[in-house]
Amino acid sequence: MIAPLAKLLDWSAVQTMTLMGRAYAENPRLEEAIQLLNGPDFIPSDNQSAQVKFNGALHFTFPTPRPCKFTENNVVHGRLYHGAERWRERPVIILLPGYNDSASYRLRFPLIARRCNRMGLNVATLVPPYHFQRRPRHRGLFDSGDWRLFAERTAQGIAEIRALTGWLLAEGCPAVALWGYSAGASDAGMTVCGDARLTAVVMASPPVRFRPWVEQLALRPRVRKHFQSAREQCEKMNRTPMNLTLIRPAIPKENILLIEGIHDSICLKDNLEDLWQAWGQPTIWRLPTGHVEICCGLVPGLSGRVVRWLAAKLGVICHAAEL
Repeated sequence: MIAPLAKLLDWSAVQTMTLMGRAYAENPRLEEAIQLLNGPDFIPSDNQSAQVKFNGALHFTFPTPRPCKFTENNVVHGRLYHGAERWRERPVIILLPGYNDSASYRLRFPLIARRCNRMGLNVATLVPPYHFQRRPRHRGLFDSGDWRLFAERTAQGIAEIRALTGWLLAEGCPAVALWGYSAGASDAGMTVCGDARLTAVVMASPPVRFRPWVEQLALRPRVRKHFQSAREQCEKMNRTPMNLTLIRPAIPKENILLIEGIHDSICLKDNLEDLWQAWGQPTIWRLPTGHVEICCGLVPGLSGRVVRWLAAKLGVICHAAEL
């Protein structure tokens, strides 16, 4: 897609976000967030395996390993797509959606899962903390500008990915890989930096470090006026593990795939290039697209390429007829 149209799609996505509301907390609790992120409890060395319960053949739940004060958010919801009776003998890909991307979770991920199932790969999907049915009744809590809450929900999401990974491996699955988009890609990246049990990771347009992109691109004056304070807060948060260039993966670089949108206005390609260098130059696909195109599945053939790449890393032979 041509650059102006790619940038228009990204810009339109930002305007939609601002119309949905973007609150700014009087007390953003920035220092509390930084203390949590730089402390040993952000990604602890020990890991709790998920206590998975199925509601039918597809849907499952388990209690979050990092409970909070919101009841709705303390139950993790997910789906397990498996096409073979002996699914426990097959590798698993955990798909992670981007911020508030219910369309991908409910519509696009099942299509990807069916493609993987035809190849003998299982697929699991997870609802991130404070998303969809896990969101508290008061939406303001979700978009409150509270950095401490942001750090807590990030730690919670990583703990839940690791808990599901532990359960899948305990069930007998030979390997687990992560495939995340945008915010889901960032969570996947932080997870593989703290968990060597994972086999591979695909990170599509991840936010490598913080930048006030909403404040910078928004049209609404009420949002833009917070640009300076947001930039200062982002600079401080970039001294924590949320800046992916400051941490290192626990898996071989040969099993890492980065997907970059050259015209991405939300997660800039320069930041992804910095990550590529910091992580020892793993495989990277540089596409002439924007953020929305990659994360909403608008790049023809991309999902198939990713599935083939993951299949090779997971030891599954890919036949053209299966794709």
